[in-house]
Amino acid sequence: MSFRLLSPKVYQKIMKIVFWISGIITIMILLVIIGYILFKGFEVLSLEFIFSAPIDSGRAGGIFPMIISSLYVTLISGLVAAPLGVGAAVYLAEYSEDGWIVKLIRFGAETLASIPSIVFGLFGLSFFVIFLGLGWSVLSGGLVLALMALPTIFKVAEVSIDAVPESYREGSLALGATKWETVYRVVLPAATPGITTGVILGMARAISEAAAILFAVGAALTIPVSIFDPGRPLPLHLYILATEGISLEYAFGTAAVMVIIVLIITVVTNNMVDRYQKKLMGR
Repeated sequence: MSFRLLSPKVYQKIMKIVFWISGIITIMILLVIIGYILFKGFEVLSLEFIFSAPIDSGRAGGIFPMIISSLYVTLISGLVAAPLGVGAAVYLAEYSEDGWIVKLIRFGAETLASIPSIVFGLFGLSFFVIFLGLGWSVLSGGLVLALMALPTIFKVAEVSIDAVPESYREGSLALGATKWETVYRVVLPAATPGITTGVILGMARAISEAAAILFAVGAALTIPVSIFDPGRPLPLHLYILATEGISLEYAFGTAAVMVIIVLIITVVTNNMVDRYQKKLMGR
């Protein structure tokens, strides 16, 4: 039977089934990957593994210094990338007029998002580590990750701000508010859930990068005390354990901890965003 002879209702049912199957396959892939990593990682997961330092280059001991290093670089990247990304999005969405500057900014953000992570790492080595003299440190690594997270935060924030109904702005201006007061008190609160999602996506990319920080953060096995100390974040530690044949078992344990951290951050943040949306709507 030709598909042209099918009625619109049949088309509707077919496409509904196709989309349903696509969603199920996506969930299955996610569950298989996470399940396999957690299954292999739980063999070594323990409080001692999480809260102790590595021994013999990671063949024994734990990953506590790596967790601290990951928190350092992720926090630094968030503190740098979030204000820059949101600020650029506010400028493009609220203040700029369509012109060559706007097109140049958007082109730059898209190009920045497509650059391979290893190139960011090489730039970080040349600029932050050598030229600025920051050395191999969690600060250098965090700044490199901020550059990587910036385009994601910027694009999502811009779309979220554009999605705020124009009537919100008109109502605020009609009540005598200035342009900045409208942006600060009306537009940004309404766009906060979307902006938060963009920040989460940017930080999720940052916390899982190994190649970008390979040349910038160093590979120290000790706990970084200040932002100028070298460190070894979890992705880099996982990469070294797996590629240098140190311990595949501990590599899976490190991967399991990374997955759990990302899941916790995602769940907690989504819950906070949902509560904020309900509060904003007066529920």
